[in-house]
Amino acid sequence: MRLTVERNASYQLQLKRMGSIIGTMGCSSSVADRKSENVIRAAVLIQKWYRFTMARLEMRRRYSLSIFQSIEYADEQDQLQLSNFFTFMLDHCTHPDSVSQIFTSPSAPQVVDEDLCLKEFENKINVPDSYYGPRLSFPLTVEDANALLHAFRNEQLLHARYVLQLLSETRRVLKEMPNITHLSTSYSKEITVCGDLHGNLDDLLLIFYKNGLPSEQNRYVFNGDFVDRGKNSMEILIILFAFLLIYPNDLHLNRGNHEDYIMNLRYGFTKEVSKKYKDHWKQILCLLRDVFSWLPLATIIDSKVLILHGGISDTTDLDFLNALERNKILDILWSDPRSQNGCTPNKCRGGGCYFGPDVTAKLFERYNLKMLIRSHEFKPEGYEISHDGKVITIFSASNYYEEGSNRGAYIKLNPELTPRFVQYQVSKFTRRQNLQERVGTIESSALKCLREKIYAHRSELTSAFAQYDVNGTGRISVNDWAAAMESVLQLELPWRMLRSQLAQMNPDGKVDFMSCFYDLKMGQSIKEAQPALAETLCRYRKDLEIIFNIIDKDHSGLISLEEFSQTWRLFTSHLGIDIQDDSIDKLVLSIDYNKDGHIDFNEFLEAFHVVHRLEKKATS
Repeated sequence: MRLTVERNASYQLQLKRMGSIIGTMGCSSSVADRKSENVIRAAVLIQKWYRFTMARLEMRRRYSLSIFQSIEYADEQDQLQLSNFFTFMLDHCTHPDSVSQIFTSPSAPQVVDEDLCLKEFENKINVPDSYYGPRLSFPLTVEDANALLHAFRNEQLLHARYVLQLLSETRRVLKEMPNITHLSTSYSKEITVCGDLHGNLDDLLLIFYKNGLPSEQNRYVFNGDFVDRGKNSMEILIILFAFLLIYPNDLHLNRGNHEDYIMNLRYGFTKEVSKKYKDHWKQILCLLRDVFSWLPLATIIDSKVLILHGGISDTTDLDFLNALERNKILDILWSDPRSQNGCTPNKCRGGGCYFGPDVTAKLFERYNLKMLIRSHEFKPEGYEISHDGKVITIFSASNYYEEGSNRGAYIKLNPELTPRFVQYQVSKFTRRQNLQERVGTIESSALKCLREKIYAHRSELTSAFAQYDVNGTGRISVNDWAAAMESVLQLELPWRMLRSQLAQMNPDGKVDFMSCFYDLKMGQSIKEAQPALAETLCRYRKDLEIIFNIIDKDHSGLISLEEFSQTWRLFTSHLGIDIQDDSIDKLVLSIDYNKDGHIDFNEFLEAFHVVHRLEKKATS
C-alpha cells in the first residue's frame, strides 16, 4: 500500500510538471494571466484591509463625537438649571444685590445709558498715541471694515472706545429692525446662510475668502451663536456689526441661544471680554447684553424659506413671534428636529423641544413655506438634511470639539431656492497628521472629558455597580456595567463599545468596575473634604465659577470665607445634597492657605479638577 501511494504521488507530480511544460510551450500567456490574477487578488485583499481600517477609524471618530455631544448637552442642562439656583439665591441670600444684577432689565442703571452718543464716548475715553490699531470714524465705510479684518488677522485688538461706539451704533440700527426680517432673492443672484461660528474667527475669515465679503451683490444671513467656546468671539462680533452698519439691508443677523448673558458667563465670552478689555469690560458687556436682546429672531426669504437658530414647536406662531418682545423667547433658540412625529420636551438640552416631521409639515402648510434652515447643532459634515428635505441644519464652526473633528459649511440659495452646500475645514495642524493620528487625537480628547464626568459621579456609580455585585466580588458583567453607567450618567452612549477604553476586563469575562477610577484623582489632596463634598465640588466646578464670579464684584479672584460658606451651603441645599457643615468649614479653612480670610478662587478650582495620572506620566 505504501508503494502505491508513493507511486501515485510521483505520478501526480510528473503530470503537474508535464502540464507546466505544455502550458509554457503551447500557451505562454497563461503565466501572465496567473500573474494578473495574483495582482487582482492582492488588490482585493488590500482593498478589504483598507475598508476595514477606514471603517474602524470612522467608528472611533463617530463614538468620540457622540461623547463630545452628549457631554455638551448634559452641560447645557446644568446651565439652564443654574438659572433656577439664581432665583433660589435671591430668595435665601442675605445679600441678594450681588445676584440681582443678573435679572435686571437692560434699561437698568448698570447698563450703558442709551443716550450716550459717539461724541460722548470720544470725550470720555482717550485713545493714546501708542495705539496702532484701526481708528474708526462713523458712519463706517468698507475701508474701515477692511482695516478691522487686517488688524484681527494680525491679532490686534480694537480700542475700547471704538468698540463701545460700534456697539452703540449697532444697537441703534437693530432697534429699528423687526423681529422677523423679510428678504428677496430678486435683488441678488444668491443669498449665503451661515450657522454657528462660536468664536472661531478663522472660519469667518475663510468664509469671506471663499465666498467674498458682504456687499449689496453678496448678501449674508448669519444664524446666531457668534460667541462662546472659541477665543475670538469679540472679533467676530465687531466684524459682523461693522458690516451690518455698512450694509444694513444686505447682512442680517439672527439671535442664537448663546447671545445671552448667563450663557456667556459659563461658556467663555464674559471671560474673554474681561481679559481683552480690562478697563472697560463692564461697559462693553452691559452694552452687548442690550445689543443681544435687540437681535432679530428669524429671517424669511421669498416668503418660502424660514431661517431661525434652533427650531420650532407645535405652538410656533410666526405672527405672534413678529409681535413679541424679542428678549422673551426660548423654543426657537433651543429646539432640535427628530425623525419621530410629535413635539416633546428636549430633555437632552434641558430647554426647547424636539419637533417631528408632522410639526414641520403643519407649520409649512399654515404659512406656505418650502424650507426651514436652522443651526444650533454640531454636524460632522457641517450640515444635515432631515424631514424629507424640508429641514436643513447648517453649522459653520469647523474643528468644533477638537482639531480635525468636523467640517464647517454654509448654504448658497439661488432664486429657485435650491440649496447648494459649501464645506470647508480650517487646517492648522491636521495637514501634518495622517487620518489615524487625527482620529486618535479626537478620541483621546473625548475620552478625557468622559473620564472626568465618570470621576465626578464616583459615589453614584459605585452604588450602582454594587447593586449588580450581590456577592461583593468587585466584578460584574459587561451588560450590567453598561446599564449602571447609563443609569447614572444618562449620556446615551455605546457603553459596551467604550468598555475597553474605560474599565479593565478580568480573565473570567467580567468587568472590574472600580478600574474606572484607577487612573484619576483630584488636583490636590484635600483631606478635610468628605468624599461626597469633593465629588460635588468637582462636578459643579463650572457652576461655581459662574456663581463666584458674580459674588466677586471687583473680579479680584478673592472670595471672603463667609461668602464662600454661605453660597456653598445654599448651593448644596438647592441641589438637595447632604453635606456636613463642619466639613464645609474645614474645607474653607484648608483652602485659605495664607490665612488672610479670603479664598483664591483659581486655587479652589485647581484643587477640584480631575487629574489623569497616566497621561501625566506619559508626558513627563
